[in-house]
Amino acid sequence: MSENNDQYYFSFSFFKVDPKWRWMADLAKDESAKEVENVINNSGIMFRSYSNLGLRDDTDFLFWFAAKTVEEIQKVTEKLYKTVFGKYIIPSLTYLSCTRPSLYVQEQKPQGFVTGTEPKKHVVVYPFTKTREWYLLSKEKRQEIMDEHIEVSKKYPQIVLNTTYSFGIHDEDFMLAFEVDDIRDFQNLIMDLRETQVSTYVKNDIPMIVCVKKDLVSLISSLG
Repeated sequence: MSENNDQYYFSFSFFKVDPKWRWMADLAKDESAKEVENVINNSGIMFRSYSNLGLRDDTDFLFWFAAKTVEEIQKVTEKLYKTVFGKYIIPSLTYLSCTRPSLYVQEQKPQGFVTGTEPKKHVVVYPFTKTREWYLLSKEKRQEIMDEHIEVSKKYPQIVLNTTYSFGIHDEDFMLAFEVDDIRDFQNLIMDLRETQVSTYVKNDIPMIVCVKKDLVSLISSLG
């Protein structure tokens, strides 16, 4: 990797909402949502919001940040907690990763979140770690195995993959975020990938978290 101008840090920040939030007056909640929106819009970093409501018991929503530095992510999170809404949210899961060129894809072009393209209806997010045995294979053998993996993925051009790297900065090797309109397409992809050789070198690929795209104000309004 030469310059870092096109590289980003990703923060997948999942939160639970304090039940007391639901007892607030609707007008106060609307004003609080606009306050959060102002904080995000003035942060200068890339942002998407998603709902997990009714889909999991450990998280209610996702704030997905992309920034050039981790300090920028910290700064907007600090301001978020100082809002009225911020007093009613509890972090449940947080993942940190960064973009890097793939070792296995020769012709690469940016895609997904950092390109500013329109997001799809859903994103499925999960941490991914390979076994130690994988890294002991020769580079040539790993490339051969990944070629099969890549060919299977090409059957699903409607799915946009955001692959980011967590080596040394979080607990997993990678963070994967699959953008998709039809969740069944993602399920079919995973079932196909389970039959590839690389799946024998998977140490961990859970939790898999399905998220539904919502704009920020609508998301906050939906939480009760």
